[in-house]
Amino acid sequence: MLQWYTTFLLIFLCSLGHAASILIPMDETQSNHLKAYGIAYFTFQQEMEVDWLLNYRGGSFLIDHSAAVMGECEIRGVSYELLSTAKTQALLQEIASPSVNMNAIKMERAPKIAVYSPKNEFIEDETDAVIAVLDYAEIPYTLLYDEEVLLDALLEFDWLHLHHEDFTGQIDRFLWRESNFMEAKMQEATAHKMGFTTVSAMKFEVAKKIRNFCAAGGYLFAMCSGAETFDIALAANGMEIGSGDPYEDDIDPVIQKGLDFTKSFAFENFTLEPGHSRRYSDINTGRLSFYQPTDEYFTLFDFSAKWDIIPSLLIQNHEHVIKEFVGRTTAFNKDLVKPEALILGENSDAKRVRYIYGEFGKGHWTYYSGHDPEGSPGRGRRWYLDLNLYPHSPGYRLILNNVLFPSAQKKKQKT
Repeated sequence: MLQWYTTFLLIFLCSLGHAASILIPMDETQSNHLKAYGIAYFTFQQEMEVDWLLNYRGGSFLIDHSAAVMGECEIRGVSYELLSTAKTQALLQEIASPSVNMNAIKMERAPKIAVYSPKNEFIEDETDAVIAVLDYAEIPYTLLYDEEVLLDALLEFDWLHLHHEDFTGQIDRFLWRESNFMEAKMQEATAHKMGFTTVSAMKFEVAKKIRNFCAAGGYLFAMCSGAETFDIALAANGMEIGSGDPYEDDIDPVIQKGLDFTKSFAFENFTLEPGHSRRYSDINTGRLSFYQPTDEYFTLFDFSAKWDIIPSLLIQNHEHVIKEFVGRTTAFNKDLVKPEALILGENSDAKRVRYIYGEFGKGHWTYYSGHDPEGSPGRGRRWYLDLNLYPHSPGYRLILNNVLFPSAQKKKQKT
């Protein structure tokens, strides 16, 4: 009863003009960091703007006073504070000061989000960390897969996610479960339906569609093997990498020599691994056992919030040292990262990078290695993840930074 009365009083005072803004703090005082991103998205849906306060209390959100937003915070369990006009102006003046590494970035639209994922009874949505966190944060999205991408469905979206996917078409490499076998058969059926003789040929055409989506101004966010194999497919440029036998398949030296690294987004000079390997290439520096326990961490870099706006936006967090998590592609080989790619986070040995960003054409891409930021080694890939247990996950916050990325108005730097 007291909580209801407090909420009613806050909304009433807001309606009388005693509060000018709603501050959603993203530091340790926040009761649910992940759902706070959903509040920002909800605000866009109300045709309202959000100021993303870079480096202020963990990357907080500032919103004009709204009974609807306050009510939604209460429903979703998200902490917020009411600020008067004077306090709001003082806060923005503090952030604008050249003496502090902060910035206020205006966000004003809800990006249309697509997730590249199979849609069938053999694939459980919770195996994709991005699907899991979008559901938890209550941010809407659309599932797309090969057929929809080939039919140009990406033209309707701003942001696309790729996860544990093989864009090289080597569908036999990971067939240790019946569900993988059924998935392979379904991909073969789709390839034939769409007029391709092999899955590899279809996946390359899909990769080209995604590349063009990015070149035209789209935002690409790839995790795990989705990032590694997408780059391999682009560099292979239509060459058939494997014959389909994971136990006998060695990499043809002609194929290795024929890789065109000018076509890949993030990586160059990498070496493909044979079909019997549990790695696609030496891009992946992770353990051969996907679920081998680890006590290691990776660290996010610091950037100038006033000048390096995009990387500052992408690393917003209440923690900057994050526990390592594994996957098909656990970490990226730093020696193979292109010089024009920007490293956002790396392991303590500085040889393995976890989080990188770049631009392609008019668009942007981010690669984030590993499968599940709160994954428990040894539990298996299809284990259901309950994000109610991890509302403050710094690893999942990096995903949601990318989800809101297209909403931000990037200020042009002075020349």
